[in-house]
Amino acid sequence: MTEIPAEPFPGPPRLIFMGTPDFAVPTLEALLSHGHHVLAVVTQPDRPKGRGKRLTAPPVKELALKHRIEVLQPEKASEDLFCAQIRKKEPDLIVVVAFGQILRKKLLDIPRWGVVNVHASLLPNLRGAAPIQWTILNDEPKTGLTVMQMDEGMDTGPILFQEEIAVLKDETAGHLHDRLAVLAGDLMARSLERMSGNIVRASPQDHSRATYAPKIGKELCLVNWKEEAAKVSARIRGMDPKPGAYTRWEGDEIKVFASTVIDRNREVGSPGQVLGLREECLVIGTGRGTVGVRDLQYPGKNRLPAREFLRGFALPEGAVLGQ
Repeated sequence: MTEIPAEPFPGPPRLIFMGTPDFAVPTLEALLSHGHHVLAVVTQPDRPKGRGKRLTAPPVKELALKHRIEVLQPEKASEDLFCAQIRKKEPDLIVVVAFGQILRKKLLDIPRWGVVNVHASLLPNLRGAAPIQWTILNDEPKTGLTVMQMDEGMDTGPILFQEEIAVLKDETAGHLHDRLAVLAGDLMARSLERMSGNIVRASPQDHSRATYAPKIGKELCLVNWKEEAAKVSARIRGMDPKPGAYTRWEGDEIKVFASTVIDRNREVGSPGQVLGLREECLVIGTGRGTVGVRDLQYPGKNRLPAREFLRGFALPEGAVLGQ
């Protein structure tokens, strides 16, 4: 595989940016603020969104239009017609951040210096679609970002740059997502600076150490109060804000958010038992220890702080959730 770059950039490289959701926006912003020449932005097609199913543009498209950059929205980015469009633009490099489609070799081979991707984990740890959520679900003490040279595998390409960060106490997947999104933009901008005028050595991943972060299904969102407090809290925070962890009470599914471990070992109450309010948290028993839930959401209603939720919804002390 070609090292990046094989010769000094004659100036800022001619880039094509591929990305779709909010996570990709700070990287495009960083590239533009550093004066990089973005030939075009490639993003997913507009999709129906919300209760009204209104056709909505991806966040990356909105930013590109604001800067008057050409936007391409292929249904399949590896179709021959689309690849021909990209080939005509003669890009030096394609930068990919959370684009949302598998890229085939015929597209990856077009740019002179290949295709680079920012992935939200320290590869080969947590390859796949949901590394941020699985970082929290696994109660990992640290995570980070990887800039890699893309190949046809799922996050298997050689590593160019990595940056490690600590996971904060009681951090939710949403908060970690926002932190990593900003850091990804900064890392990519610095990575391109290091590439300019230098040959960058790509390090192969140790595939024997790979772990995976598949898409989150609803079955993972159901809280098992019989687990120990640390695991219960990690599950709740890993699903916060979306899709939201939930528990059952009298036939309803109640979503729970923003959890913390109150006590790791003390045996208080039974798993799922409501133990009252403490420091704005609804305290709930687990298989070992107790957790505090700061926010709850009744079906069809807004997410509310625990104290406010209890004013409008009868969840008495002693009630056992999950039955």
